[in-house]
Amino acid sequence: MGANATTSVPSYVAGEVLTAADLNVTNSGIPVFSDSTARTNGFGGTGEKVLAEGQYAYLESDNKTYVYDGAAWQQVGAAGLVRISGETAFSAASSITLDNVFTSTYRNYKLVFNYTTSGASGPRFRVRAGGSSISTTTYNEQNLYGSSTTVAASAGTSATSVSVGNNTAGAFNSSAEIIIFNPQVATPTTILSSLINSAGGYTAPLVAFYGGNNSNATSYDGFEIFVGAGNMTGNYTLYGLATS
Repeated sequence: MGANATTSVPSYVAGEVLTAADLNVTNSGIPVFSDSTARTNGFGGTGEKVLAEGQYAYLESDNKTYVYDGAAWQQVGAAGLVRISGETAFSAASSITLDNVFTSTYRNYKLVFNYTTSGASGPRFRVRAGGSSISTTTYNEQNLYGSSTTVAASAGTSATSVSVGNNTAGAFNSSAEIIIFNPQVATPTTILSSLINSAGGYTAPLVAFYGGNNSNATSYDGFEIFVGAGNMTGNYTLYGLATS
């Protein structure tokens, strides 16, 4: 534990003689605990404060401050967009995988994905569970493309993955915002990718929307993005979308 960490929050009574140790418990202003278990144990015991609405606590385990709202501990200043996986680069990869990133903490997730492809295959997406990609024929998609004044569409059913991007015609960078809905809940998982890339050059931008799902009513903890031929180079960052 750190220098300010404590294991209890004392409750003093009239006439009590306070020692230096007593006062040092509160020398950080807000009680500091090693983790949530120590925080729970620090209230309500003999000689301790009874936990009540408005109490603050700091946890060393995640370096965050919490306030008790009368029913549960809430993170102070919690952002609506919470980074789960920091920016991660990949180079000449045929696939990238993230496991144990979908939890009950968040219902929906946002993946910021920048990439180029070496071949004519665009990136595709599939969910994972227990370290394995799910390749059953339960994926369905509807896609829309706009380039210059031309709009086109495509669709597919009973596939083993869904599209989340175009190939990049070599060196032209592409960027996608991919929203993954309900992956950890035992309902069908939906994927929506909004993409900007180039139709052969930066002066000819192409906009595309890829919508799809895995119709299995199953809970998943990760995902894979891969190309069917060639490889990808780029980076990604994954965020959880807070519900409160």
